[in-house]
Amino acid sequence: MRKLAKGVGVTAPAIYRHYAGREEVLADVLREAQKTFTEYLYRALGAPTPLERFFGAGEGYLDFVFEHTRWYGMLFTAPENLGIEVLPADIERMGCSIHQFWIDRVRECMDAGILKKGDPDETSMTMWAHAHGMVQLYHQGHFRMGPDDFRKLFELSGARMMAGVATEEFARDLAERCSEAHQPAP
Repeated sequence: MRKLAKGVGVTAPAIYRHYAGREEVLADVLREAQKTFTEYLYRALGAPTPLERFFGAGEGYLDFVFEHTRWYGMLFTAPENLGIEVLPADIERMGCSIHQFWIDRVRECMDAGILKKGDPDETSMTMWAHAHGMVQLYHQGHFRMGPDDFRKLFELSGARMMAGVATEEFARDLAERCSEAHQPAP
């Protein structure tokens, strides 16, 4: 708490006037991180089609990854590894709503004939595992490249993964889009 107080320019007793302890401080940081992450994702809901909402959510995900790296890391760390014994119920609900958001994007792409019919929960978990794995590898220095090159790699790798869950028609369209988008400039 003393280190935190010093970092924000106050005394430790000043922090204790507002918080009972470290867990409460961490919980408030997690609340703000969840709220901001949700805002980044939900921007996609303004798009007119399921596919645009899906891709917009992916862009929001990556924007959050790059603009709030530490928060991203905290959101996907087990509470006990952060020093929180039990995650407060409101923060747990925030995480569940983000999970549901992804399931809904997948479900509407299935309903639109973009993705193969199946269990939207299982499919969204597969997609999230891929995305999160790519981000973790990037953050841990396994991809020695800048953010723009990582975005390209992320999109190409995501397209390959999506080909397994996409309808045949959409898989062809996606392959063409990726090929066109990643051609060297003349």
